[in-house]
Amino acid sequence: MAVTSIRLQTELEEPLEVLCKKLDRSKNYLINQALKEFIAQQALAEQRWNDTLPALESMKAGKGIPAEKVFEWMKSWGTEDELPRPK
Repeated sequence: MAVTSIRLQTELEEPLEVLCKKLDRSKNYLINQALKEFIAQQALAEQRWNDTLPALESMKAGKGIPAEKVFEWMKSWGTEDELPRPK
């Protein structure tokens, strides 16, 4: 395991201590957990952005579906006259 030192902001020290005692965990454990969650959130945000880019390109190319058609389709869900998915 690598060793890294950090400068903890003063306003974080006390809440971190309280959380350590409450959860019966070390500062090291909680900081590692926080970093894991942050890294996972950043990876998810990057993946969502990468998934969004093709959709934006599709819209630029005029391949979008007008909102009115989508809303009309959604209103028909669960009815006897349910409409097919707009294309």
